[in-house]
Amino acid sequence: MSLAEVRKLSKNYQVGPETVHALREVDLAFVSGSYTAIMGHSGSGKSTFLNILGCLDRPTSGHYYLGGDDVSQLDDDAMSDARGRHLGFIFQSFNLIAQLTVEENIEVPLFYQGVPAHLRREKAAATADLVGLGHRLRHRPSELSGGQQQRVAIARSLVNDPLILLADEPTGNLDSGTQRDIMAVLDTLNQEGKTIILVTHETDVAAHARRKVTLHDGRVDSIVET
Repeated sequence: MSLAEVRKLSKNYQVGPETVHALREVDLAFVSGSYTAIMGHSGSGKSTFLNILGCLDRPTSGHYYLGGDDVSQLDDDAMSDARGRHLGFIFQSFNLIAQLTVEENIEVPLFYQGVPAHLRREKAAATADLVGLGHRLRHRPSELSGGQQQRVAIARSLVNDPLILLADEPTGNLDSGTQRDIMAVLDTLNQEGKTIILVTHETDVAAHARRKVTLHDGRVDSIVET
């Protein structure tokens, strides 16, 4: 069974008198352990698609099944709960909290789930070790390089053991050498069984995925399996 699946998924926005069709009846499934790159030009619908997959937005019509449950029509609290339990996010801009240490940043998803402090610390330390930052737990983001900050963001995305990692242009703010390092981390996570969906406009980043889905005008234009 698919970990995530969308059926006839559409999303419309009203901009003044005009209706913008951001997604048009998209059908797509993601199985456990898959590694998918979502590509497309600006305005193709890929960011809207990622927002819906991430339970940050709802479709206008159609269905989104996550972990076997239809989450497309959940209320805000239930959708937030599904997001916290099932999904991990990696952003282009890292989205770390400047006032918090590495350890505290990694703990954030667990804090919102009500996990006791001592368990949060244990999980944060173990996850930091996974991305090679176990020695930087007491540092703050300003004391880290861009690549190290993205590793913290990856650790934060993993700490709740999500069903799926969602990465939005995860190397967009990094130099080419650091980009290779971060993609190597994601490749290893996938090889260890983690399901990854990433949005990118960079073909060399997309090349790491085993499936490339290209959107055009809100529709699936092509699917390439490698």
